[in-house]
Amino acid sequence: MQITRLGRLEVPRIGLGVMGMSAFYTGAGRDMGEAVRTIHRALDLGVTHLDTAEVYGPYANEELVGRAVKTRRDEVVLATKFGLVSHTGRPGPDSTPANIRTAVEGSLRRLGTDRIDLYYQHRVDPGTPIEETVGALSELVAAGKVLHIGLSEAAAGTIRRAHAIHPLAAVQSEYSLWTRDPEAHILPTLRELGIGFVPCSPLGHGFLTGDLRSLDGLDADDWRRTNPRFTGDNFTRNLRIVDEVREIADEAGATPGQVALAWLLAQGDGIAPIPGTKRIDRLEENSAADAIRLTADQITRLNNLTPASGDRHAEADMAAIDR
Repeated sequence: MQITRLGRLEVPRIGLGVMGMSAFYTGAGRDMGEAVRTIHRALDLGVTHLDTAEVYGPYANEELVGRAVKTRRDEVVLATKFGLVSHTGRPGPDSTPANIRTAVEGSLRRLGTDRIDLYYQHRVDPGTPIEETVGALSELVAAGKVLHIGLSEAAAGTIRRAHAIHPLAAVQSEYSLWTRDPEAHILPTLRELGIGFVPCSPLGHGFLTGDLRSLDGLDADDWRRTNPRFTGDNFTRNLRIVDEVREIADEAGATPGQVALAWLLAQGDGIAPIPGTKRIDRLEENSAADAIRLTADQITRLNNLTPASGDRHAEADMAAIDR
């Protein structure tokens, strides 16, 4: 697995989003033994950047990661997030310094470690100035409890203000062949400031693998059943993206998911997607995308695809991003 840099933090070019092993997706939480085996296989393959958050479960996902890396901690870049769980009793997002100090102790305990390699604010807290939040994070860095800090789904102006207080290693936001929003303002800002980018949902919540042609196989509580891009006419319209990606995959001798990841990696250095899976076979498929080199013509054709129809989240969730 090749290496890239998020600020001063070295990570493999492809990481592992662990969220779906515990929450939100079909089959989540059913087989923790399989989840641990998948994480162990990831480490064997050099997929050592693991991404979780206290809100996933809540708490169960961090506990899973802690269990899986207990004897292999020094091999891993552990990334987790705070701010969507309030430990102070305050409603809504909570990135107050008091909440951060409580949240980090819980994450350290559940992860079974004395330091977090990359600690993200999960969503910008409109009730707390970003300068106060990053100031509290800088104190955790000084104490050695956190090594690098980042933001998730933040606007370009917020990224600049945060970076002026303490260097950000990374920003995490959704970015893929069907979500191109970061290209307008986020990516140019990160390039200018020397901040890395971690695309979450790089396979469009499984859509870009080409395996999902209907919702019939999804659990009743799978959140995609209510996602605007997976419902109504949007679902049918979005299948055209997968069909075009599959054409290029056939040319490249790859799978659609591998092409989607290879396209992301072709966008430049400092980009480290974290596709999520609980299956070893899918993990191995995703990690192999690191070796795929698309031609200039294939990249151009992918660049010219029309992004997905429909908002990427429900209205309430959309209101919490790009602040």
